[in-house]
Amino acid sequence: MMEDKKILIIFGNNVRKFRNQLDISQEELADRAGVHRTYIGMIERAEKNITLISIEKIAKALQVEIETLIKEV
Repeated sequence: MMEDKKILIIFGNNVRKFRNQLDISQEELADRAGVHRTYIGMIERAEKNITLISIEKIAKALQVEIETLIKEV
């Protein structure tokens, strides 16, 4: 089960990292990406298996490439 969630954990951690680098709240990121604020929290906690469309919206809002968000650092 944990192995299944690995990509969600990596993605969530990267979203949090880049959001913090931009010094914006979850609410601000949600506004920029056009999603609900609680959705960002669920993503950062690896509770949501999100769609490619949402991944693209979040990457654009964070001003990073999609690949950057799925790489383990």
